[in-house]
Amino acid sequence: MRTLTGIQPSGSLHIGNYFGAIKPALAAQSEGDCFFVIVDYHSMTSLTDGPRRRANTREAALDWLACGIDLERSVFWKQSAVPEVCELTWILGTLAPMGLLERAHSYKDKVARGISPHFGLFAYPVLMAADILAFDAERVPVGKDQKQHVEMTRDLAAKFNQTYGQTFVIPEYESRYGVATVPGLDGQKMSKSYGNTLEIFGEEKLMRQKIMSIVMDSRTREEPKPDADQNTAIQLFRLVAPEAVAADYEARLRAGGLGYGDLKKALFEHYWEFFAPFRKKRAELAADPAYVDHVLAEGAARAREVASSVMKRVRNATGLD
Repeated sequence: MRTLTGIQPSGSLHIGNYFGAIKPALAAQSEGDCFFVIVDYHSMTSLTDGPRRRANTREAALDWLACGIDLERSVFWKQSAVPEVCELTWILGTLAPMGLLERAHSYKDKVARGISPHFGLFAYPVLMAADILAFDAERVPVGKDQKQHVEMTRDLAAKFNQTYGQTFVIPEYESRYGVATVPGLDGQKMSKSYGNTLEIFGEEKLMRQKIMSIVMDSRTREEPKPDADQNTAIQLFRLVAPEAVAADYEARLRAGGLGYGDLKKALFEHYWEFFAPFRKKRAELAADPAYVDHVLAEGAARAREVASSVMKRVRNATGLD
């Protein structure tokens, strides 16, 4: 089973990213081939700062390598290093009905929020389809907001196969929705757009301040909290602490006698310890930029081998060979 995961180069990772997306994506490495691609072309629909994109791409590479991409089992590269994807985007675009693209929820949502419509935004699902189909991906784990794009990929692949003959693998959508909904520091879902995130690789003092700023109710230390399982700090505790430790703190909070300040101090210590190996690995990688460049170049070469093989089938089927 070949799984493909697209990585947005959009700034610092937070623990919601890790438990909701990165951890399950990396777990798939034990189940078969995994392809991880930093989708820098996709970032062009919203970012027009070249140096910022270059920096974001490198940050994304460092982050995911530090989190556990296994280069023996997986292929890891930068989207723009495999030009076959752009060629396939055009070919698929000749079969993509306007009505299909106009129904894309993501496009309509972005335009409704005031983003100026342009070809790149409109054709985003076709580029995503090319990302998937160029590598014979069989499984695509995505969030609920991207499910429609995978369905559109399936539609385009089926239409191509019907028009030109059996060429593409039809990928399956795998839902990440509900894997781990991580609460933010304000109790809402953790999201950069809400400004409530706790970064994986943040500076220690700032991260401590963030955790200590988690809003609690006005109940005193001694009062029992029968709803302790709904406490934001307890919910985060369950993610970064051993199960028995998290259960103990929840029981103490439920019974009364545990202060919110003590709870948040303990949460910080467990969070900081949990991601310590990741921070160490990332620092080592950042100190050797040539190695990261080598990893991405080698990954692109491996990815191009697959894409070239797929495109040979595509060109033969379409008479472009």
